[in-house]
Amino acid sequence: MAISAPRMLALFASVAALAAVAAPAQADDVVNIYSSRHYETDERLYNDFTEATGIEINLIEGKEDELIERMKAEGVNSPADVFITADAGRLWRADEAGLFQAVDSEVLSERIPESLRHPDGHWFGISQRARVIFYDKEKVSEPPQTYAALADPKYKGLLCARSSSNIYMLSLLGAYIAHNGEVAAKEWAQGLKDNLAREPQGGDTDQLRGIVSGECGIAIANTYYFARGVAGDVEGLTSGIDKIGIVFPDQDGNGTHVNISGAGVTAHAPNRDNAVKLLEYFTSDSAQSYFANGNNEYPVVPSVAASSVVEGLGEFTADTLNLNELGKNQARAQEIYNEIGYK
Repeated sequence: MAISAPRMLALFASVAALAAVAAPAQADDVVNIYSSRHYETDERLYNDFTEATGIEINLIEGKEDELIERMKAEGVNSPADVFITADAGRLWRADEAGLFQAVDSEVLSERIPESLRHPDGHWFGISQRARVIFYDKEKVSEPPQTYAALADPKYKGLLCARSSSNIYMLSLLGAYIAHNGEVAAKEWAQGLKDNLAREPQGGDTDQLRGIVSGECGIAIANTYYFARGVAGDVEGLTSGIDKIGIVFPDQDGNGTHVNISGAGVTAHAPNRDNAVKLLEYFTSDSAQSYFANGNNEYPVVPSVAASSVVEGLGEFTADTLNLNELGKNQARAQEIYNEIGYK
């Protein structure tokens, strides 16, 4: 399989320059992917798809927002057939920009739970992660068991979390708005801010490192960052991984907040039929294993097992809120963070 320009976007500083790049091939036996994922297991999956169908894959990789802007600039002439990115909030942004078209597929509807796909078939989850609570087992004897409890004053000075502009934090607050309303969500966000051990900073791995170093007593992070520390050798994390406990919140309520990597057929896909075939292939057992194992995530197809490392994190009941609600509440979530001064 020929993978075209795997890091092309990194070479260009503007959308204008991006649009000038030679487009991937358009023919009956190809499908063109724009993706913000960059895992070796994805390439193995693409190779398997080509071997099974004879359809060649042309791949353009880049950052999420750059790819969205590129497709907007290309308009009806965009060669993209499928857009793949992480977080339902980003999929919502792409959909709001008119970059997806509806797909009606029995395979996708039967294999992917309703909460993990767009209500009208504009995008579909291909792997999922849970955003959970981690804590210092030595410092915190009674860790919070719910998202609401993160705002409890008894945890003042213990919490570490990412900045308000981070899509994961926007989606989490978006879910809180959907379940509890804007007034309660603002009070909760204020509680998070009041309980911070430091100014919001860094990525999810940095929040976990903060527990190892003793700077943080409680952290909010996606499960796959912790799983990486368990499975591999992550600097500043793996050596102290046994110090960290994990809580899957809201097991007696709405369930644990989950999010996805997802994909959709683009609005002007020149190879639409091939694009639909690819999305359907993404739900196969083998593809689900590739996606999940490549980033220590959970499959979206319930019958497919996660890796032993991920399964070892424990069982949990997931929130069944349709993830499109996260995007709908995204703007208000950012406004709430801004209003209370959460950086």
